[in-house]
Amino acid sequence: MQAPTDLEHLTDFFDRYGSALTRGDVSGIAGCYAMPGMVVADSYSFTFTSPAAVALSFLGAAPAYSDQQIVAAHAQLRDVQRLSAALAMVEVEWEYLDSFGNAVPGERYRYLIRSDADGPRITTVIAAR
Repeated sequence: MQAPTDLEHLTDFFDRYGSALTRGDVSGIAGCYAMPGMVVADSYSFTFTSPAAVALSFLGAAPAYSDQQIVAAHAQLRDVQRLSAALAMVEVEWEYLDSFGNAVPGERYRYLIRSDADGPRITTVIAAR
């Protein structure tokens, strides 16, 4: 990290992203991505080149959050590696909360983030263990 405000900006960004995820706000989710973008996991990868493509890829996630009654997602930033003035690799462990106030096991991802005058945006998501 170059400055404390970098961490603050990333924390604010992931708060917005987590909120959009749990609300099923696919437009808000799409606004968190730079184009083109990519998602990489053990068994699949896909790319998207428009906000509409991002929104479509997350339509299936909303029912999963709803089925588990997840109402909040909190991103714990585990590691931030500054790669350049604009790029950072951010390791995030998500903590979820259900509608009964119970913790729901989360997931870990690495996000390649590009920051510019409009703020941070996700360029690549990598499913992690």
